[in-house]
Amino acid sequence: MDAERERAIVQRYANRIRAYGLRHLRHAAAADDLVQQVLLVVLQALRDGKIHDADNLEAYIFGTSRNMTMSMRRGEARQLRVADEVATSLPERYDAPWDLVDRGRLDGCVERLEPRARAVVQATFVDERGANEIGRAMSLSAGNVRVIRHRAVAQLQGCMEKGPQA
Repeated sequence: MDAERERAIVQRYANRIRAYGLRHLRHAAAADDLVQQVLLVVLQALRDGKIHDADNLEAYIFGTSRNMTMSMRRGEARQLRVADEVATSLPERYDAPWDLVDRGRLDGCVERLEPRARAVVQATFVDERGANEIGRAMSLSAGNVRVIRHRAVAQLQGCMEKGPQA
Protein backbone atom coordinates (compact mmCIF):
# COMPACT_ATOMS: atom_id res chain seq x y z
CA MET A 1 0.00 0.00 0.00
CA ASP A 2 1.48 3.33 -0.99
CA ALA A 3 1.83 6.40 1.20
CA GLU A 4 -0.52 8.49 -0.95
CA ARG A 5 -3.39 6.04 -0.48
CA GLU A 6 -2.74 5.89 3.28
CA ARG A 7 -2.67 9.69 3.50
CA ALA A 8 -5.97 9.88 1.57
CA ILE A 9 -7.61 7.40 3.97
CA VAL A 10 -6.39 9.38 6.98
CA GLN A 11 -7.61 12.67 5.52
CA ARG A 12 -10.97 11.20 4.56
CA TYR A 13 -11.80 9.44 7.85
CA ALA A 14 -9.91 11.17 10.69
CA ASN A 15 -12.50 13.89 11.29
CA ARG A 16 -15.39 11.45 11.09
CA ILE A 17 -13.74 9.09 13.58
CA ARG A 18 -13.03 12.02 15.89
CA ALA A 19 -16.67 13.16 15.71
CA TYR A 20 -17.76 9.60 16.55
CA GLY A 21 -15.35 9.61 19.51
CA LEU A 22 -16.58 12.98 20.78
CA ARG A 23 -20.17 11.80 20.62
CA HIS A 24 -19.56 8.49 22.40
CA LEU A 25 -16.58 9.22 24.67
CA ARG A 26 -17.40 12.88 25.43
CA HIS A 27 -13.77 13.93 25.86
CA ALA A 28 -11.59 15.55 23.19
CA ALA A 29 -8.43 13.74 24.33
CA ALA A 30 -10.20 10.37 24.26
CA ALA A 31 -11.58 11.15 20.79
CA ASP A 32 -8.06 12.01 19.57
CA ASP A 33 -6.77 8.74 21.03
CA LEU A 34 -9.56 6.89 19.25
CA VAL A 35 -8.60 8.45 15.90
CA GLN A 36 -4.98 7.34 16.30
CA GLN A 37 -5.84 3.82 17.45
CA VAL A 38 -8.45 3.19 14.75
CA LEU A 39 -6.27 4.52 11.95
CA LEU A 40 -3.31 2.45 13.12
CA VAL A 41 -5.41 -0.72 13.12
CA VAL A 42 -6.98 0.05 9.75
CA LEU A 43 -3.71 0.97 8.04
CA GLN A 44 -1.99 -2.11 9.45
CA ALA A 45 -4.88 -4.32 8.30
CA LEU A 46 -4.63 -2.80 4.80
CA ARG A 47 -0.85 -3.35 4.73
CA ASP A 48 -1.29 -6.96 5.85
CA GLY A 49 -3.96 -7.59 3.22
CA LYS A 50 -6.68 -8.34 5.78
CA ILE A 51 -9.16 -6.01 4.08
CA HIS A 52 -9.93 -7.56 0.74
CA ASP A 53 -12.91 -5.51 -0.31
CA ALA A 54 -12.09 -1.79 -0.53
CA ASP A 55 -15.82 -1.05 -0.81
CA ASN A 56 -16.25 -2.23 2.79
CA LEU A 57 -13.47 -0.01 4.12
CA GLU A 58 -15.90 2.49 5.65
CA ALA A 59 -17.81 -0.27 7.43
CA TYR A 60 -14.52 -1.73 8.68
CA ILE A 61 -13.38 1.66 9.98
CA PHE A 62 -16.58 2.39 11.87
CA GLY A 63 -16.86 -1.16 13.18
CA THR A 64 -13.33 -0.76 14.51
CA SER A 65 -14.29 2.63 15.95
CA ARG A 66 -17.27 1.10 17.74
CA ASN A 67 -15.24 -1.78 19.16
CA MET A 68 -12.42 0.48 20.35
CA THR A 69 -14.89 2.90 21.93
CA MET A 70 -16.45 0.05 23.92
CA SER A 71 -12.98 -1.14 24.92
CA MET A 72 -11.98 2.37 26.05
CA ARG A 73 -15.18 2.65 28.11
CA ARG A 74 -14.51 -0.73 29.75
CA GLY A 75 -10.95 0.35 30.52
CA GLU A 76 -12.15 3.62 32.07
CA ALA A 77 -14.79 1.81 34.13
CA ARG A 78 -12.16 -0.69 35.30
CA GLN A 79 -9.79 2.13 36.30
CA LEU A 80 -12.55 3.84 38.29
CA ARG A 81 -13.47 0.57 40.00
CA VAL A 82 -9.85 -0.14 40.94
CA ALA A 83 -9.37 3.43 42.19
CA ASP A 84 -12.47 3.10 44.37
CA GLU A 85 -11.27 -0.23 45.76
CA VAL A 86 -7.85 1.21 46.57
CA ALA A 87 -9.32 4.33 48.14
CA THR A 88 -11.57 2.31 50.43
CA SER A 89 -8.69 0.08 51.51
CA LEU A 90 -6.37 2.93 52.55
CA PRO A 91 -5.90 3.43 56.27
CA GLU A 92 -7.62 6.45 57.78
CA ARG A 93 -4.37 7.72 59.25
CA TYR A 94 -0.70 6.98 59.23
CA ASP A 95 1.31 6.93 62.42
CA ALA A 96 5.00 7.50 61.78
CA PRO A 97 7.31 5.10 63.57
CA TRP A 98 8.67 7.60 66.08
CA ASP A 99 11.73 5.51 66.79
CA LEU A 100 12.89 6.29 63.22
CA VAL A 101 12.40 10.08 63.55
CA ASP A 102 15.20 12.32 64.77
CA ARG A 103 13.10 14.11 67.38
CA GLY A 104 15.81 16.65 68.17
CA ARG A 105 16.09 17.66 64.51
CA LEU A 106 12.29 17.83 64.19
CA ASP A 107 12.04 20.06 67.27
CA GLY A 108 14.74 22.34 65.82
CA CYS A 109 12.94 22.51 62.48
CA VAL A 110 9.61 23.33 64.15
CA GLU A 111 11.30 26.10 66.16
CA ARG A 112 12.58 27.65 62.90
CA LEU A 113 9.01 28.09 61.59
CA GLU A 114 7.48 31.53 61.90
CA PRO A 115 5.07 31.73 64.89
CA ARG A 116 1.85 31.63 62.84
CA ALA A 117 3.01 28.61 60.83
CA ARG A 118 4.16 26.87 64.02
CA ALA A 119 0.74 27.49 65.60
CA VAL A 120 -1.05 26.07 62.53
CA VAL A 121 1.18 22.98 62.49
CA GLN A 122 0.67 22.40 66.22
CA ALA A 123 -3.11 22.87 65.99
CA THR A 124 -3.27 20.49 63.03
CA PHE A 125 -0.96 17.68 64.06
CA VAL A 126 -0.88 17.88 67.87
CA ASP A 127 -4.36 19.15 68.68
CA GLU A 128 -5.88 17.39 65.60
CA ARG A 129 -8.05 20.36 64.67
CA GLY A 130 -9.41 21.03 61.19
CA ALA A 131 -8.74 24.04 58.97
CA ASN A 132 -12.13 25.64 59.69
CA GLU A 133 -11.65 25.44 63.46
CA ILE A 134 -8.07 26.72 63.28
CA GLY A 135 -9.14 29.55 60.99
CA ARG A 136 -11.85 30.69 63.38
CA ALA A 137 -9.44 30.64 66.31
CA MET A 138 -6.74 32.56 64.43
CA SER A 139 -9.06 34.88 62.44
CA LEU A 140 -8.00 33.32 59.13
CA SER A 141 -9.93 31.72 56.32
CA ALA A 142 -9.81 27.92 56.11
CA GLY A 143 -8.09 28.25 52.73
CA ASN A 144 -5.40 30.46 54.23
CA VAL A 145 -4.86 27.91 57.01
CA ARG A 146 -4.38 25.18 54.40
CA VAL A 147 -1.84 27.31 52.49
CA ILE A 148 0.09 28.12 55.68
CA ARG A 149 0.05 24.44 56.67
CA HIS A 150 1.15 23.29 53.21
CA ARG A 151 4.09 25.72 53.17
CA ALA A 152 5.07 24.86 56.75
CA VAL A 153 5.05 21.12 56.05
CA ALA A 154 7.18 21.69 52.93
CA GLN A 155 9.60 23.76 55.00
CA LEU A 156 9.73 21.06 57.68
CA GLN A 157 10.34 18.37 55.08
CA GLY A 158 13.19 20.36 53.55
CA CYS A 159 14.66 21.03 56.98
CA MET A 160 14.47 17.36 57.97
CA GLU A 161 16.11 16.23 54.72
CA LYS A 162 18.90 18.82 54.72
CA GLY A 163 19.33 19.44 58.42
CA PRO A 164 18.51 22.44 60.64
CA GLN A 165 21.30 24.62 59.18
CA ALA A 166 19.60 24.65 55.75
